[in-house]
Amino acid sequence: MQTLHRQTESRLAELVPIRYGRMLATPFTFFRGAAAVMAADLAGTPSSGLVVQACGDAHISNFGGFAAPDRRLVFGPNDFDETLPGPWEWDVKRMAASIEIAGRDIDLPARRRRLIVERAVCEYRQGMREFARESFLDAWYERLDADELTARFGTRLDADGHQLFIRTFQKGRRKTSARAVQKLTELVDGKLRFVSVPPLLTPLHELYQAGPHERRAYVLGLLEQYIDGLHADRQHLVRSYEVADMARKVVGIGSVGTRAWVILLVGRGGQDAVMLQAKEAQSSVLEPYLGRSEYATHGERVVRGQRMMQAATDIFLSWQRSPDLEGVDRDFYVRQLWDWKASADLSRMTERRLLTYTRACAWSLARSHARSGDRLAIAAYLGKGRSFDRAIARFSSLYADQNERDHRRLREAVDAGEIEATEGI
Repeated sequence: MQTLHRQTESRLAELVPIRYGRMLATPFTFFRGAAAVMAADLAGTPSSGLVVQACGDAHISNFGGFAAPDRRLVFGPNDFDETLPGPWEWDVKRMAASIEIAGRDIDLPARRRRLIVERAVCEYRQGMREFARESFLDAWYERLDADELTARFGTRLDADGHQLFIRTFQKGRRKTSARAVQKLTELVDGKLRFVSVPPLLTPLHELYQAGPHERRAYVLGLLEQYIDGLHADRQHLVRSYEVADMARKVVGIGSVGTRAWVILLVGRGGQDAVMLQAKEAQSSVLEPYLGRSEYATHGERVVRGQRMMQAATDIFLSWQRSPDLEGVDRDFYVRQLWDWKASADLSRMTERRLLTYTRACAWSLARSHARSGDRLAIAAYLGKGRSFDRAIARFSSLYADQNERDHRRLREAVDAGEIEATEGI
Protein backbone atom coordinates (compact mmCIF):
# COMPACT_ATOMS: atom_id res chain seq x y z
CA MET A 1 0.00 0.00 0.00
CA GLN A 2 2.93 2.36 0.60
CA THR A 3 3.88 2.24 -3.08
CA LEU A 4 0.36 3.17 -4.16
CA HIS A 5 0.11 5.85 -1.49
CA ARG A 6 3.32 7.53 -2.66
CA GLN A 7 1.80 7.93 -6.12
CA THR A 8 -1.14 9.87 -4.70
CA GLU A 9 1.07 12.65 -3.34
CA SER A 10 1.37 14.35 -6.73
CA ARG A 11 -2.23 13.72 -7.82
CA LEU A 12 -5.48 15.60 -7.42
CA ALA A 13 -6.70 14.51 -3.99
CA GLU A 14 -10.39 14.68 -4.90
CA LEU A 15 -9.88 12.13 -7.69
CA VAL A 16 -7.72 9.58 -5.84
CA PRO A 17 -10.75 7.76 -4.31
CA ILE A 18 -12.02 7.12 -7.85
CA ARG A 19 -8.70 5.50 -8.71
CA TYR A 20 -8.89 3.19 -5.71
CA GLY A 21 -12.54 2.43 -6.49
CA ARG A 22 -11.70 1.38 -10.02
CA MET A 23 -8.79 -0.75 -8.82
CA LEU A 24 -11.08 -2.57 -6.41
CA ALA A 25 -13.43 -3.86 -9.10
CA THR A 26 -11.46 -7.03 -9.93
CA PRO A 27 -7.93 -8.41 -9.53
CA PHE A 28 -7.33 -7.42 -13.16
CA THR A 29 -8.35 -3.78 -12.62
CA PHE A 30 -6.11 -3.75 -9.54
CA PHE A 31 -3.25 -5.05 -11.67
CA ARG A 32 -3.86 -2.30 -14.24
CA GLY A 33 -3.48 0.36 -11.58
CA ALA A 34 -0.51 -1.27 -9.87
CA ALA A 35 2.29 -0.77 -12.40
CA ALA A 36 4.39 0.85 -9.66
CA VAL A 37 3.90 -2.18 -7.42
CA MET A 38 5.06 -4.58 -10.10
CA ALA A 39 8.02 -2.37 -11.02
CA ALA A 40 9.20 -2.62 -7.42
CA ASP A 41 8.75 -6.40 -7.52
CA LEU A 42 10.58 -6.78 -10.84
CA ALA A 43 13.52 -4.67 -9.71
CA GLY A 44 14.85 -7.59 -7.69
CA THR A 45 14.53 -10.21 -10.43
CA PRO A 46 17.34 -11.39 -12.73
CA SER A 47 17.70 -9.95 -16.23
CA SER A 48 19.87 -10.58 -19.25
CA GLY A 49 21.32 -7.07 -19.21
CA LEU A 50 19.85 -6.34 -22.65
CA VAL A 51 18.05 -3.00 -22.72
CA VAL A 52 15.15 -1.86 -24.92
CA GLN A 53 12.76 1.06 -24.89
CA ALA A 54 10.43 -0.56 -22.37
CA CYS A 55 6.75 0.24 -22.29
CA GLY A 56 6.75 -0.02 -18.50
CA ASP A 57 3.07 -0.99 -18.37
CA ALA A 58 2.67 -3.65 -21.04
CA HIS A 59 -0.47 -5.37 -19.73
CA ILE A 60 -2.79 -6.64 -22.45
CA SER A 61 -5.39 -3.88 -22.02
CA ASN A 62 -2.69 -1.43 -23.10
CA PHE A 63 -2.70 -2.95 -26.59
CA GLY A 64 -5.27 -2.14 -29.22
CA GLY A 65 -6.07 -0.48 -32.49
CA PHE A 66 -5.15 3.07 -33.40
CA ALA A 67 -5.11 5.14 -36.58
CA ALA A 68 -1.92 5.45 -38.59
CA PRO A 69 -1.34 8.65 -40.61
CA ASP A 70 -2.19 6.69 -43.77
CA ARG A 71 -5.62 6.06 -42.19
CA ARG A 72 -5.17 2.35 -41.67
CA LEU A 73 -6.08 0.82 -38.32
CA VAL A 74 -2.89 -0.56 -36.77
CA PHE A 75 -2.64 -2.89 -33.77
CA GLY A 76 -0.01 -2.61 -31.06
CA PRO A 77 0.90 -1.11 -27.68
CA ASN A 78 -0.91 2.17 -27.11
CA ASP A 79 -0.02 3.43 -23.62
CA PHE A 80 3.44 4.82 -22.92
CA ASP A 81 3.08 6.84 -19.71
CA GLU A 82 5.73 4.69 -17.98
CA THR A 83 8.13 4.20 -20.91
CA LEU A 84 11.85 4.22 -20.17
CA PRO A 85 14.90 2.29 -21.39
CA GLY A 86 14.97 -0.92 -19.38
CA PRO A 87 15.12 -4.73 -19.40
CA TRP A 88 12.96 -6.28 -22.10
CA GLU A 89 12.05 -9.06 -19.64
CA TRP A 90 10.08 -6.62 -17.47
CA ASP A 91 7.62 -5.89 -20.28
CA VAL A 92 7.31 -9.58 -21.13
CA LYS A 93 6.63 -10.50 -17.50
CA ARG A 94 4.00 -7.77 -17.08
CA MET A 95 2.29 -8.81 -20.31
CA ALA A 96 2.37 -12.51 -19.38
CA ALA A 97 1.12 -11.93 -15.83
CA SER A 98 -1.79 -9.89 -17.21
CA ILE A 99 -2.75 -12.83 -19.46
CA GLU A 100 -2.83 -15.18 -16.48
CA ILE A 101 -4.91 -12.71 -14.46
CA ALA A 102 -7.30 -12.08 -17.37
CA GLY A 103 -7.72 -15.84 -17.77
CA ARG A 104 -8.67 -16.11 -14.12
CA ASP A 105 -11.18 -13.30 -14.54
CA ILE A 106 -13.06 -15.32 -17.16
CA ASP A 107 -12.75 -18.55 -15.13
CA LEU A 108 -10.44 -20.51 -17.41
CA PRO A 109 -8.91 -23.62 -15.79
CA ALA A 110 -5.29 -23.35 -14.67
CA ARG A 111 -3.97 -25.67 -17.38
CA ARG A 112 -5.67 -23.69 -20.15
CA ARG A 113 -4.39 -20.41 -18.75
CA ARG A 114 -0.85 -21.76 -18.63
CA LEU A 115 -1.02 -22.89 -22.26
CA ILE A 116 -2.27 -19.46 -23.40
CA VAL A 117 0.54 -17.71 -21.53
CA GLU A 118 3.10 -20.11 -23.00
CA ARG A 119 1.73 -19.61 -26.52
CA ALA A 120 1.87 -15.84 -26.14
CA VAL A 121 5.45 -15.88 -24.83
CA CYS A 122 6.34 -18.29 -27.64
CA GLU A 123 4.91 -15.73 -30.08
CA TYR A 124 7.19 -13.07 -28.59
CA ARG A 125 10.20 -15.39 -28.84
CA GLN A 126 9.47 -16.45 -32.42
CA GLY A 127 8.66 -12.89 -33.40
CA MET A 128 12.01 -11.72 -32.11
CA ARG A 129 13.73 -14.46 -34.10
CA GLU A 130 11.79 -13.33 -37.17
CA PHE A 131 12.98 -9.72 -36.69
CA ALA A 132 16.55 -10.91 -36.09
CA ARG A 133 16.55 -12.52 -39.56
CA GLU A 134 15.40 -9.29 -41.20
CA SER A 135 17.42 -6.19 -41.91
CA PHE A 136 17.02 -3.46 -39.32
CA LEU A 137 15.13 -1.33 -41.83
CA ASP A 138 12.71 -4.15 -42.66
CA ALA A 139 12.14 -4.80 -38.95
CA TRP A 140 11.53 -1.09 -38.43
CA TYR A 141 8.83 -1.02 -41.12
CA GLU A 142 7.00 -4.06 -39.73
CA ARG A 143 3.49 -3.44 -38.41
CA LEU A 144 0.26 -5.32 -37.81
CA ASP A 145 -2.80 -3.89 -39.52
CA ALA A 146 -5.92 -4.72 -37.51
CA ASP A 147 -7.57 -6.28 -40.55
CA GLU A 148 -4.76 -8.86 -40.65
CA LEU A 149 -4.96 -9.82 -36.98
CA THR A 150 -7.42 -12.69 -37.15
CA ALA A 151 -5.99 -14.01 -40.42
CA ARG A 152 -2.53 -14.22 -38.86
CA PHE A 153 -3.29 -15.22 -35.28
CA GLY A 154 -6.89 -16.44 -35.25
CA THR A 155 -6.61 -19.75 -37.10
CA ARG A 156 -8.63 -21.56 -34.41
CA LEU A 157 -11.36 -18.93 -34.04
CA ASP A 158 -14.94 -19.82 -34.79
CA ALA A 159 -17.24 -17.54 -36.79
CA ASP A 160 -18.43 -15.73 -33.67
CA GLY A 161 -14.85 -15.06 -32.64
CA HIS A 162 -13.98 -13.57 -36.02
CA GLN A 163 -17.07 -11.38 -35.86
CA LEU A 164 -16.18 -10.14 -32.38
CA PHE A 165 -12.82 -8.84 -33.56
CA ILE A 166 -14.35 -7.39 -36.72
CA ARG A 167 -16.98 -5.53 -34.69
CA THR A 168 -14.33 -4.33 -32.24
CA PHE A 169 -12.28 -2.79 -35.02
CA GLN A 170 -15.34 -1.37 -36.75
CA LYS A 171 -16.31 0.29 -33.48
CA GLY A 172 -12.77 1.63 -33.17
CA ARG A 173 -13.00 3.29 -36.58
CA ARG A 174 -16.13 5.09 -35.39
CA LYS A 175 -14.27 6.58 -32.40
CA THR A 176 -13.35 9.89 -34.02
CA SER A 177 -13.37 13.55 -33.07
CA ALA A 178 -16.88 13.77 -34.48
CA ARG A 179 -17.97 10.99 -32.12
CA ALA A 180 -16.22 12.67 -29.18
CA VAL A 181 -18.00 15.92 -29.97
CA GLN A 182 -21.32 14.11 -30.08
CA LYS A 183 -20.79 12.46 -26.69
CA LEU A 184 -18.91 15.14 -24.75
CA THR A 185 -20.34 18.47 -25.91
CA GLU A 186 -23.61 20.33 -26.27
CA LEU A 187 -24.77 23.52 -27.99
CA VAL A 188 -24.88 26.58 -25.72
CA ASP A 189 -26.10 29.77 -27.37
CA GLY A 190 -25.32 28.20 -30.72
CA LYS A 191 -21.74 27.25 -29.80
CA LEU A 192 -20.23 23.90 -28.85
CA ARG A 193 -19.30 23.56 -25.19
CA PHE A 194 -18.29 20.61 -23.02
CA VAL A 195 -21.09 19.10 -20.97
CA SER A 196 -20.66 19.16 -17.21
CA VAL A 197 -20.53 15.70 -15.64
CA PRO A 198 -18.29 16.17 -12.60
CA PRO A 199 -16.06 14.65 -11.48
CA LEU A 200 -15.58 12.68 -14.73
CA LEU A 201 -15.85 15.67 -17.09
CA THR A 202 -15.58 19.17 -15.65
CA PRO A 203 -15.50 22.25 -17.92
CA LEU A 204 -12.75 24.78 -17.30
CA HIS A 205 -15.16 27.53 -16.19
CA GLU A 206 -16.18 25.35 -13.21
CA LEU A 207 -12.56 24.90 -12.13
CA TYR A 208 -11.01 28.26 -12.98
CA GLN A 209 -12.88 31.07 -11.30
CA ALA A 210 -11.86 33.83 -13.68
CA GLY A 211 -13.64 35.78 -16.35
CA PRO A 212 -14.15 34.39 -19.87
CA HIS A 213 -11.36 36.54 -21.32
CA GLU A 214 -8.87 35.33 -18.70
CA ARG A 215 -9.90 31.70 -19.28
CA ARG A 216 -9.52 32.07 -23.03
CA ALA A 217 -6.10 33.67 -22.62
CA TYR A 218 -5.05 30.76 -20.39
CA VAL A 219 -6.12 28.14 -22.94
CA LEU A 220 -4.57 30.02 -25.86
CA GLY A 221 -1.31 30.28 -23.94
CA LEU A 222 -1.26 26.52 -23.38
CA LEU A 223 -2.10 25.84 -27.01
CA GLU A 224 0.62 28.13 -28.33
CA GLN A 225 3.24 26.30 -26.28
CA TYR A 226 2.00 23.04 -27.76
CA ILE A 227 1.94 24.40 -31.32
CA ASP A 228 5.50 25.70 -31.01
CA GLY A 229 6.69 22.11 -30.52
CA LEU A 230 5.11 20.81 -33.73
CA HIS A 231 6.64 20.63 -37.20
CA ALA A 232 5.71 23.54 -39.46
CA ASP A 233 3.08 21.60 -41.43
CA ARG A 234 1.34 20.46 -38.22
CA GLN A 235 1.50 24.01 -36.88
CA HIS A 236 -0.38 25.17 -39.96
CA LEU A 237 -2.96 22.42 -39.45
CA VAL A 238 -3.65 23.23 -35.79
CA ARG A 239 -3.75 26.98 -36.41
CA SER A 240 -6.49 26.38 -38.96
CA TYR A 241 -8.80 25.74 -36.00
CA GLU A 242 -10.04 27.94 -33.16
CA VAL A 243 -10.29 27.05 -29.49
CA ALA A 244 -13.89 26.49 -28.42
CA ASP A 245 -13.63 25.02 -24.90
CA MET A 246 -11.53 23.01 -22.46
CA ALA A 247 -12.43 20.53 -19.71
CA ARG A 248 -10.78 18.18 -17.23
CA LYS A 249 -11.50 14.52 -17.97
CA VAL A 250 -10.91 11.50 -15.73
CA VAL A 251 -9.27 8.72 -17.74
CA GLY A 252 -8.24 5.10 -17.23
CA ILE A 253 -7.40 3.43 -13.93
CA GLY A 254 -3.73 3.95 -13.17
CA SER A 255 -3.88 7.51 -14.55
CA VAL A 256 -6.79 8.67 -12.39
CA GLY A 257 -5.73 11.66 -10.33
CA THR A 258 -3.23 12.97 -12.83
CA ARG A 259 -4.28 16.09 -14.70
CA ALA A 260 -5.88 15.26 -18.03
CA TRP A 261 -7.53 17.89 -20.22
CA VAL A 262 -9.58 17.74 -23.38
CA ILE A 263 -9.46 20.73 -25.71
CA LEU A 264 -12.15 21.37 -28.31
CA LEU A 265 -11.03 22.98 -31.56
CA VAL A 266 -13.48 24.01 -34.28
CA GLY A 267 -13.08 25.03 -37.88
CA ARG A 268 -14.88 27.73 -39.82
CA GLY A 269 -18.43 28.39 -38.74
CA GLY A 270 -18.02 26.24 -35.63
CA GLN A 271 -17.93 23.05 -37.69
CA ASP A 272 -15.22 20.49 -38.49
CA ALA A 273 -14.31 19.91 -34.83
CA VAL A 274 -11.12 18.26 -33.56
CA MET A 275 -10.59 17.19 -29.96
CA LEU A 276 -7.15 17.04 -28.37
CA GLN A 277 -6.16 15.43 -25.09
CA ALA A 278 -3.41 16.94 -22.94
CA LYS A 279 -2.43 14.32 -20.39
CA GLU A 280 -0.07 14.93 -17.51
CA ALA A 281 3.19 12.98 -17.63
CA GLN A 282 4.70 12.24 -14.23
CA SER A 283 7.76 10.21 -13.28
CA SER A 284 7.86 6.73 -14.76
CA VAL A 285 7.27 3.94 -12.26
CA LEU A 286 10.55 2.46 -13.54
CA GLU A 287 12.71 5.45 -12.61
CA PRO A 288 13.37 4.53 -8.96
CA TYR A 289 15.10 1.35 -10.22
CA LEU A 290 16.52 2.38 -13.61
CA GLY A 291 17.39 6.04 -13.08
CA ARG A 292 15.93 9.26 -14.42
CA SER A 293 15.11 9.80 -18.05
CA GLU A 294 17.66 11.57 -20.22
CA TYR A 295 14.98 14.05 -21.33
CA ALA A 296 14.28 17.37 -19.65
CA THR A 297 10.56 16.75 -19.26
CA HIS A 298 8.39 13.69 -18.74
CA GLY A 299 6.20 14.75 -21.66
CA GLU A 300 9.19 14.46 -23.98
CA ARG A 301 10.08 11.11 -22.39
CA VAL A 302 6.63 9.73 -23.18
CA VAL A 303 6.48 11.08 -26.74
CA ARG A 304 9.98 9.97 -27.72
CA GLY A 305 9.36 6.56 -26.19
CA GLN A 306 6.07 6.22 -28.07
CA ARG A 307 7.69 7.17 -31.37
CA MET A 308 10.38 4.57 -30.75
CA MET A 309 7.93 1.78 -29.91
CA GLN A 310 4.89 2.41 -32.12
CA ALA A 311 4.69 1.45 -35.77
CA ALA A 312 2.88 4.73 -36.49
CA THR A 313 2.05 7.74 -34.33
CA ASP A 314 -0.62 10.40 -34.21
CA ILE A 315 0.23 13.47 -36.33
CA PHE A 316 -0.83 15.71 -33.41
CA LEU A 317 1.52 14.04 -30.90
CA SER A 318 3.84 16.40 -29.03
CA TRP A 319 4.76 17.54 -25.51
CA GLN A 320 4.90 20.69 -23.41
CA ARG A 321 5.60 22.01 -19.94
CA SER A 322 3.04 24.54 -18.77
CA PRO A 323 1.53 25.94 -15.55
CA ASP A 324 -1.57 24.34 -14.09
CA LEU A 325 -4.43 26.31 -12.57
CA GLU A 326 -2.40 26.80 -9.37
CA GLY A 327 0.57 28.16 -11.33
CA VAL A 328 2.72 25.03 -10.84
CA ASP A 329 4.61 23.87 -13.93
CA ARG A 330 3.48 20.42 -15.11
CA ASP A 331 4.61 18.15 -17.92
CA PHE A 332 2.06 17.08 -20.53
CA TYR A 333 1.91 15.17 -23.77
CA VAL A 334 -0.77 16.03 -26.32
CA ARG A 335 -2.52 13.87 -28.90
CA GLN A 336 -5.89 13.45 -30.56
CA LEU A 337 -8.68 12.08 -28.43
CA TRP A 338 -10.35 8.99 -29.89
CA ASP A 339 -8.51 8.74 -33.19
CA TRP A 340 -9.86 5.30 -34.14
CA LYS A 341 -9.12 3.83 -30.73
CA ALA A 342 -10.12 0.15 -30.67
CA SER A 343 -9.88 -1.85 -27.45
CA ALA A 344 -10.88 -5.43 -26.73
CA ASP A 345 -13.49 -6.26 -24.10
CA LEU A 346 -11.63 -8.89 -22.09
CA SER A 347 -14.77 -9.89 -20.23
CA ARG A 348 -16.19 -11.27 -23.50
CA MET A 349 -13.15 -13.39 -24.26
CA THR A 350 -13.35 -17.13 -24.69
CA GLU A 351 -10.24 -19.27 -24.53
CA ARG A 352 -9.65 -19.09 -28.29
CA ARG A 353 -10.34 -15.36 -28.46
CA LEU A 354 -7.93 -14.68 -25.62
CA LEU A 355 -5.30 -16.80 -27.34
CA THR A 356 -5.70 -14.91 -30.62
CA TYR A 357 -5.61 -11.52 -28.94
CA THR A 358 -2.62 -12.24 -26.70
CA ARG A 359 -0.56 -13.72 -29.52
CA ALA A 360 -1.07 -10.43 -31.39
CA CYS A 361 -0.06 -8.48 -28.28
CA ALA A 362 3.10 -10.55 -27.88
CA TRP A 363 4.16 -10.23 -31.52
CA SER A 364 3.57 -6.47 -31.37
CA LEU A 365 5.64 -6.17 -28.21
CA ALA A 366 8.50 -8.07 -29.85
CA ARG A 367 8.31 -5.73 -32.83
CA SER A 368 8.49 -2.70 -30.52
CA HIS A 369 11.50 -4.10 -28.67
CA ALA A 370 13.24 -5.02 -31.94
CA ARG A 371 13.20 -1.35 -32.96
CA SER A 372 15.09 -0.11 -29.92
CA GLY A 373 17.11 -3.07 -28.61
CA ASP A 374 19.61 -5.61 -29.91
CA ARG A 375 17.15 -7.98 -31.57
CA LEU A 376 19.88 -10.44 -32.54
CA ALA A 377 21.13 -10.72 -28.94
CA ILE A 378 17.62 -11.06 -27.51
CA ALA A 379 16.73 -13.72 -30.09
CA ALA A 380 19.92 -15.63 -29.30
CA TYR A 381 19.20 -15.40 -25.57
CA LEU A 382 15.66 -16.75 -26.04
CA GLY A 383 16.80 -19.61 -28.26
CA LYS A 384 14.67 -22.15 -30.12
CA GLY A 385 13.45 -24.20 -27.18
CA ARG A 386 10.47 -23.57 -24.94
CA SER A 387 12.27 -23.25 -21.61
CA PHE A 388 11.74 -19.49 -21.50
CA ASP A 389 8.03 -19.86 -22.34
CA ARG A 390 7.50 -22.29 -19.48
CA ALA A 391 9.53 -20.23 -17.00
CA ILE A 392 7.50 -17.08 -17.71
CA ALA A 393 4.25 -19.06 -17.41
CA ARG A 394 5.33 -20.28 -13.96
CA PHE A 395 6.26 -16.73 -12.96
CA SER A 396 2.90 -15.44 -14.20
CA SER A 397 0.94 -17.89 -12.09
CA LEU A 398 2.90 -17.02 -8.96
CA TYR A 399 2.60 -13.31 -9.64
CA ALA A 400 -1.15 -13.60 -10.20
CA ASP A 401 -1.39 -15.17 -6.75
CA GLN A 402 0.52 -12.21 -5.30
CA ASN A 403 -1.70 -9.78 -7.21
CA GLU A 404 -4.79 -11.37 -5.65
CA ARG A 405 -3.30 -10.96 -2.19
CA ASP A 406 -2.52 -7.30 -2.92
CA HIS A 407 -6.05 -6.78 -4.23
CA ARG A 408 -7.49 -8.26 -1.02
CA ARG A 409 -5.20 -6.02 1.05
CA LEU A 410 -6.59 -2.96 -0.72
CA ARG A 411 -10.14 -4.13 -0.01
CA GLU A 412 -9.27 -4.65 3.64
CA ALA A 413 -7.70 -1.18 3.85
CA VAL A 414 -10.81 0.40 2.37
CA ASP A 415 -13.15 -1.58 4.64
CA ALA A 416 -11.08 -0.57 7.67
CA GLY A 417 -11.26 3.10 6.72
CA GLU A 418 -7.52 3.37 6.06
CA ILE A 419 -8.12 4.36 2.44
CA GLU A 420 -11.08 6.17 0.87
CA ALA A 421 -12.49 4.63 -2.31
CA THR A 422 -15.36 5.70 -4.56
CA GLU A 423 -16.66 2.66 -6.43
CA GLY A 424 -18.87 2.37 -9.47
CA ILE A 425 -17.74 5.41 -11.48
